[in-house]
Amino acid sequence: MKERKAFFIDRDGVINKEIGYLHEIEKFEFITGVLNALEYILSKNYDIIIVTNQSGIGRGIYSEDKFLELNQWMINFFKTKGIDILDIFYCPHSPEEICNCRKPKPGMFLDAKKKFNVDMTKSWSVGDKETDIQAAKCAGISNTILVRSGHAIDEKNSKALYILDSLYDIFNLDI
Repeated sequence: MKERKAFFIDRDGVINKEIGYLHEIEKFEFITGVLNALEYILSKNYDIIIVTNQSGIGRGIYSEDKFLELNQWMINFFKTKGIDILDIFYCPHSPEEICNCRKPKPGMFLDAKKKFNVDMTKSWSVGDKETDIQAAKCAGISNTILVRSGHAIDEKNSKALYILDSLYDIFNLDI
């Protein structure tokens, strides 16, 4: 099987506006420019894989079914715009639960690597928290981007390769 190169992208704060425990389609709002950025990533022959912590499931705030319904809506919307998402990996656990998938652990990345034969050395990861960067680096991804469009970030202490205002600013990078 041919190795793929992928863009691992966090959802909340990178693709959609961060509102905390998003699980309702009617509250989903894309961050400005994200569709253009995803089209650009695809044009550079990367697959797009979403990796997202969803502790609202583990905390009992919303059901896994509600999360999956929102995902399906988002994937269908992307398809209408010609954007194909290869897969979505998510961690449904609360921070108190012991698992290997909750970022900063690399479990979701490693599962995607195994499932799709992803070359992590040619791949990228984009997140809005330092834990996104830590997980990517633990999985062997050195091309990391931290965006300011989600949570407040500590730019001076970040281990990200690049810090951008939003995913839209990816046009300024040579990917």
